[in-house]
Amino acid sequence: MPSFDEVLKEAGEFGRFQKRVFFLLCQTGITFSSLFASVVFLGQAPGSYWCRIPGAAELSERCGWTLEEERNFTVLPLHLGNGSSSGECERLDVVWDTSVSCASPLVHYINHSMGNLPLTACQDDWVYKQPHSSIVSEYNLVCGNAWMLDFSQAILNLGFLVGAFTLCYAADRYGRLLIYLLSCLGVGICGIIVAFSPNFTLFLIFRFLQGVFGKGTWMTCYVIVTEIVGSDQRFVGIVIQMFFTLGIMILPGIAYLVPTWQGIQLAISLPNFLFLLYYWVVPESPRWLLTRKKGEKALKIMRNIAKHNGKYLSPHYSEITLSNEEVSNPSFLHLVRTPQMRRNTLILMYAWFTSALIYQGLVMRLGIVGGNLYLDFFISGAVELPAALLILMTIDRVGRRLPFGISNIVAGIACLITAFLPDDIPWLKTTVATLGRLGITMAFEIVYLVNTELYPTTLRNFGVSLCSSLCDLGGIIAPFLLFRLAAIWLELPLLIFSILAVVCGLLVLLLPETKGISLPETVEDVEQLSSHFVKCGKKRKHKDTNSYI
Repeated sequence: MPSFDEVLKEAGEFGRFQKRVFFLLCQTGITFSSLFASVVFLGQAPGSYWCRIPGAAELSERCGWTLEEERNFTVLPLHLGNGSSSGECERLDVVWDTSVSCASPLVHYINHSMGNLPLTACQDDWVYKQPHSSIVSEYNLVCGNAWMLDFSQAILNLGFLVGAFTLCYAADRYGRLLIYLLSCLGVGICGIIVAFSPNFTLFLIFRFLQGVFGKGTWMTCYVIVTEIVGSDQRFVGIVIQMFFTLGIMILPGIAYLVPTWQGIQLAISLPNFLFLLYYWVVPESPRWLLTRKKGEKALKIMRNIAKHNGKYLSPHYSEITLSNEEVSNPSFLHLVRTPQMRRNTLILMYAWFTSALIYQGLVMRLGIVGGNLYLDFFISGAVELPAALLILMTIDRVGRRLPFGISNIVAGIACLITAFLPDDIPWLKTTVATLGRLGITMAFEIVYLVNTELYPTTLRNFGVSLCSSLCDLGGIIAPFLLFRLAAIWLELPLLIFSILAVVCGLLVLLLPETKGISLPETVEDVEQLSSHFVKCGKKRKHKDTNSYI
């Protein structure tokens, strides 16, 4: 019986069929990255706002004031009485007399000492010039409630984390395509509910669920893509990252054209319903079918792939070699039970955590410089495109390990240099910081590819989802690490990033090289990867020595 890789070579490792499926699934990267970064625009600062004093609304309506006139009349006493207060988080602890003159409503207060005016904290009485522009104005996430905006992003990351353990585990058990389609449906439905949530509690619940399903779409589409192409074509795992970057670049355009946060939320959620049409054009992963003892279905799919690629499979093929092992209920113990699997798992978990922490930290650090939010966000996404191109130029020439390690080390050194560059050379400091962003972006994209290639088919989806869950943990920690350490010394976070990145760069050099190697089918295949490259290294060294002699 032929092996799966032998049949795949005959059917075409990256023919017309795989290219079509690859392009379709890549669109998931655009919607997922939009969800991932949407809080930047959903939670924009509302601009001008103030706390309304009880009775001011009735007085304003009677007098026919505009919002600006109401603010001048009702917030002015607070400014006069306490110059340090802007009237955004505090208000006068009084009730306006609606019978006062519209022309001179402040006469009563002017007759009193302004320094003795009673103040109280604002309680859900804020007035916004643009009341529905963001979730901040929609749910009053200002002043003492400002931390809730950060919490909403943490909830999304928590959803990603839960999705990595649940839906990606389910994809290993019930199939990649089924879970992908259910996840797309879940993202779309939850996204609509989020857009029309009447209160912040409901918003958080369904934003969490959208994170769960969003992670399911991203991880399963990635695995499907890498499992239907040959070992020499796995660069598609890097190219799909470019669509993630494309989503980052498109998002500010959507936010610029759509004036309300509900519109932005719908714009990034509704396209997921279109992905349900993939049921008729995207097949189940043949590799997964083989692990579930469904060789006939796998062979049928392979014949269909060959037909669309203009190839021909031998009619004598009645069955494809099945994997020798089957893990019906994968767990963390399966990933650490053997020496090489244990080493790979621990290093990859650290690499995911470090990449996410530094990536998000550098993005947020560049974002606090101000300027045009839409343009700055677009440029920050465009910086990531050269990273993917550099990876594509190197991984099939020099392998995975060297670019993986060097990109982390370069990011670490760049962070270290940036921390000690003087502020009076802003162009140099920005350039070096951008180099660090480029390095960590490369590392972040390579870890996806390497993670997929270092696990057997029966554990691949679970292994990728478990290791990548550390990415979500890093994303939760990043803002707290950045802002708390920056309060001590602005450049202190860069020193932490530098240490983490350099250590990661050295550790990933201990991983086995997977260039040109078929995807492992069993744990035994993974264990043999390292010994294979050790032997090759010794033979190459011996050959070079003989040539020298």
